[in-house]
Amino acid sequence: MTQQQNYRLTRIPAPPTFHDATSVVIPDAVMHQRLANVLERMHVRGLDYLVIYADKEHGGNFEYLSGFIPRFEEALLVVSADGCLSYIMGNENLKLVPFARNRGNCLHAPVFSLPNQPMDGDQPLHQLLASCGIGPTSRTGIVGWKLFSADPAPFDVPAFIVDAVFQASGGKQQVSNATGLFISPHNGVRIRNSAAEVAFYEYGANLASGSLLNALDAVAIGQSEKAIGERLAAAGQPNSVISIAATGDRFTHATLYPRDKLIALGDRFSLTVGYKGGLSSRAAYVASCADDLPRQVADYLTRVALPYYHTVISWLERLQCGITGGELYQTVENVLPKETWHWHLNPGHLVADEEWLCSPVSEGATTVLASGMLLQIDIIPSVPGYGGCSIEDTVALADSALQQEIAASYPEVWQRMQLRRHYVEQVLHIRLHQEVLLLSNTVGYLRPYLLDKGLALVKVET
Repeated sequence: MTQQQNYRLTRIPAPPTFHDATSVVIPDAVMHQRLANVLERMHVRGLDYLVIYADKEHGGNFEYLSGFIPRFEEALLVVSADGCLSYIMGNENLKLVPFARNRGNCLHAPVFSLPNQPMDGDQPLHQLLASCGIGPTSRTGIVGWKLFSADPAPFDVPAFIVDAVFQASGGKQQVSNATGLFISPHNGVRIRNSAAEVAFYEYGANLASGSLLNALDAVAIGQSEKAIGERLAAAGQPNSVISIAATGDRFTHATLYPRDKLIALGDRFSLTVGYKGGLSSRAAYVASCADDLPRQVADYLTRVALPYYHTVISWLERLQCGITGGELYQTVENVLPKETWHWHLNPGHLVADEEWLCSPVSEGATTVLASGMLLQIDIIPSVPGYGGCSIEDTVALADSALQQEIAASYPEVWQRMQLRRHYVEQVLHIRLHQEVLLLSNTVGYLRPYLLDKGLALVKVET
């Protein structure tokens, strides 16, 4: 039996969605443990201070300890090896510091404020850093948001901040890039999650996948991208990526966002939405069957969709604790060779507040996939002349101890996970390892023809 004979377009119910789910608040004990974990890693690396940078786009490491981001300003969080925290804030975020989940001193840096705002009380940034204790003998790590392969690693925060750290430290000799302490796929403190954190992120993955399915159900000839895109917005929550609702050719007039463009029969179509903890994405054709497609792509189902779907199912059925990222990479390479299918990103990555935290999945990677990791399926083939096929969603790895804790402490979250598993196993016939938990509602669910809402690909039971 060939891989294409293993799957069949079948009329099935849509996966369950959960519109009444409520947010989980991460307990104080977990927030304090996060700080303890950071301090432990500082000790291992021999660091006296961390200077953690944040802005709206790059606030995850800051928020990991503080519980908030500085919105439209920049900010710094200085952490000393003895556990003292200092928040250096612009004008309009000083008021947030009393609410920080890990308490600390508040220092004012008007230079982080918006252009032309008052600069009352301005002090040179290096003096503020010195007041936190950073001096010529301090070993200081700067935390940005990127991982570099160069040694020593460069810095990815604004130069005026790096210069201030150098000045407070008496030069650059004692200053290093410490971003990996947070997000290294090997041992970063953020790559594995507790039960509370899994439950917290499940809310966003549920929200994204439910919104995606809502948008998929609205795809119809004559609807505008904006009308479909409106269905991706949910509960007033901030997106982790720019939402996509795009029909036909994308990026006309350099536009990234949903347009007034109307959906037409035979269009290629893309949808993406992400919230903290999960992104869901789909790409397919606006059609009811192959006869609706342009002649040159009439074989889209067999040429693109079926091989791609087989790869996603292979990924899902291979995933478990204890395999390496390199082994998961090779699973994809074996069934969808990169040289032929022209995918170029990592076929899977870790998720947190950010849509892409880091990735342990690459060719030859030795990082072991472990309990507490949240992973996004992210395999993006490119076949010349054809529209894409996409089925991105979020799953977690959890050993029996973590599963028991989620079930005991967050029974509603656990119940949603079990209902998702039942659908995937009993309706889609995908065989998941017991350690795989489903955070998204739409894992494994693909409609290659978007106008027939009841038809989806299903694995044929053997």
